[in-house]
Amino acid sequence: MLRRLIHGVLGKFGYDVISTRRRYASDGLFTLHLDRFREDLAFRRAYARGVQAGWGYDPRFMWRVHVALWAAKAALRVPGDFVECGVNAGFISSAVMEYLDWRNANKKFYLVDTFTGPVFSQYSAAEVAAGRVEAARKALAAGAYVTDIERVRANFAEWPNAIVVHGTVPDVLPSLPVSSVALLHIDLNCAGPERAALEYFWDRLASGALVLFDDYTYLGQQCQGDAIDEAARQLGTTVLSLPTGQGLIIK
Repeated sequence: MLRRLIHGVLGKFGYDVISTRRRYASDGLFTLHLDRFREDLAFRRAYARGVQAGWGYDPRFMWRVHVALWAAKAALRVPGDFVECGVNAGFISSAVMEYLDWRNANKKFYLVDTFTGPVFSQYSAAEVAAGRVEAARKALAAGAYVTDIERVRANFAEWPNAIVVHGTVPDVLPSLPVSSVALLHIDLNCAGPERAALEYFWDRLASGALVLFDDYTYLGQQCQGDAIDEAARQLGTTVLSLPTGQGLIIK
């Protein structure tokens, strides 16, 4: 009954319901619109390099990677270096460096992570109540977080201008020799350090720099979005909410 109803409604607008089976449906996002970026060979190579960084595991978040590659390419024209806070295996950053031919880029990419998993003491009371700590512990136990930093260094070894930084955000950030940032990618899965990273780098972001949040509107992680929105208001900016779950600021 429901299928016939949907078919009838969409049919009035010229949509072929059967054809929607060929549309994008992954990572919490379903759309009838064309995912033409997946036909691009450069995208395919970049995505495959991300999968390689994860030892062959494909999380199937192609549209998120597409957004990250677009942002990174735009940031390539902006003065300053790239910074990623929350690297894990290096899926997104590896895809970016493959896509941009990072060996020949006149920039550095600082890759900041504990490489031991989440810092549980950083979660707020609201996040604890929402089950975020429990979820993080289960993910760590299941091997979802990379805890072998030598594996990470080996992954990035092909790019001399990729710098792996072992430490906790925000404590480690003052040690980075970065005066100007063109791209800031934040994926820490925790509200406090995500906000702290944005606030720390804000004055270091060059004009036109891009800030990309991985989990800004992701289901179950509302505390992160709330923290980023509050920080953004105080910084005099706003975040573009994307259907991929990401958030974007262009300074």
